[in-house]
Parts: sequence; structure tokens; C-alpha cells
Amino acid sequence: MEANTRSTGRLPAAFLTPGSSSFMDFLSEHQPEMLPGKRQLPPTQGVVEAPHGTTIVAATFPGGVVLAGDRRATMGNVIAQRDIEKVFPADEYSAVGIAGTAGLAVEMVKLFQLELEHFEKVEGATLSLEGKANRLSTMIRSNLGMAMQGLAVVPLFAGYDMDRGKGRIFSYDVTGGRSEEQGFAATGSGSVFARGAMKKLFRADLTEEQATTLVVQALYDAADDDSATGGPDVARRIYPIVTVISEEGFRRLAEEETSEIARSILARRLEQPDGPRAALL
Repeated sequence: MEANTRSTGRLPAAFLTPGSSSFMDFLSEHQPEMLPGKRQLPPTQGVVEAPHGTTIVAATFPGGVVLAGDRRATMGNVIAQRDIEKVFPADEYSAVGIAGTAGLAVEMVKLFQLELEHFEKVEGATLSLEGKANRLSTMIRSNLGMAMQGLAVVPLFAGYDMDRGKGRIFSYDVTGGRSEEQGFAATGSGSVFARGAMKKLFRADLTEEQATTLVVQALYDAADDDSATGGPDVARRIYPIVTVISEEGFRRLAEEETSEIARSILARRLEQPDGPRAALL
């Protein structure tokens, strides 16, 4: 697959041979060492210390789905980065939120974006949301060797299903096992606390504005109990990344929008530090 050094202007034969519409299959056949899961790691003693992304949350509403993440990356007991980005568009109608080893996770997202783009160019059609979820599952499974050495990647995938006309959420484990979540989901170190918050506040009839407020509330509660999750940082103007995927496509809320939501939540927390109360019945 090497470029022609004689400058004939011709592509290598690998690019001209008919094959699978999967870019991962193409790399596996012609240059497998470029795939993250095919790389050989040197022998190590104990767990490899690397920056980790933490909490990702998602919630559906009648017009689509909201996917959000905090901005903190940790390395052991140290804050490795305060403003890391953990939520990325996969294509026009889907997005991925990353938790786990940050470097590998970002690389996996970029490969996933390329995989979807390659399929669309080869087939002339967009892969279904179910198909996208399956492709991501395969990528996570290929990283199992590194996951066994402590370099796991566990994303949350969400998108708008054009066939069903609704937002959907998919969660994964380190082996690539895929589960579709109903209503809301969370992954990462603060996921237990975020899920608990959403469990009490989620309703099936939420508006888009209420759904975006819900996920920021959940991230705030996660940061309140999990040291690896970063809450809104007003002094540094660092706020959660909040994205909305609907029939109109992927949209990331501007900093002005997320800061307004975060500041309103902070103001309410001065009166109710533990957050809004759900009805007993």
C-alpha cells in the first residue's frame, strides 16, 4: 500500500481492488499495523498510567437525543486536563461520548468517523443507526488486548434514527458487548451518581431544553460525589459539552447556552445543594 516513489501518479493497487465497504477491513487486509488493536505493547509491570476521560451522559426526548460529557481527565489522583473534549460527532445524525483511556478513545472516534464516511462513499448510502452501533462494537472488541492491560475504552453512542423517527442510545462494555438503553444512560467513573440523578428526574415527555438541563444536572451530581468528574468551572469558563441530535442533525450547544444552563443550576444549588427533589408518588 506504499505510495509509488517514481511519481507515476497512479494509486497503489490496494486502492483499486474491489472489496469491503468497511475501512477497518481494508486496513486489516493491507496495513493491519495501523489499527490500534493490532499494535504490540512493550511488557509492563502493573497498570499503565494514562489520562482517562470520565463521565458521559445521554437522555432522549420526543424529538431526538442529548449527549453530554464533563471536561475533566484524570491520571491516578492527578487532574491531567481540565478542558478535555469527550463528545464528538460520528456523522450528521450520531455522536460518540468517550470514557476510558483518552488517547486511545480519541483515536478510536477518528477511525469510527472515517469508517462511516468510507461506507457512505463506497455504498452511496448512509449506514443505519443500528449498523453504526454494530461497527463501533467491533472496534471496541478489537481493543480488548489493550483493555486487559488497563487501557480500556468504553464509549456511549447516541443518534437520531431516521427510520424510526426517534433518538436512541447504545452503551458498551470493554468486550464490545452492546446494549440499547431506554430513556437515559451514563458511562464512566461518575456514571453511578449521574444515572441515579437522571433516574429520579427523567420523563418521557421532556422538551429539548429540559433534556439539556437534565444532563447538566446529572453531571453536576456526578461531580459532587466523584472526584474524577469535573463540575462547571465558572472561574475558568469551562462548562460541560452538550450536544443535541435530532431530525435536523447534530448540533453542539454554544458556550453561551451551556454557561447559561450551568449558571442557572449553580444559582438553584445555593438554595438546594443536593439538587431538585423528585415527587415521592
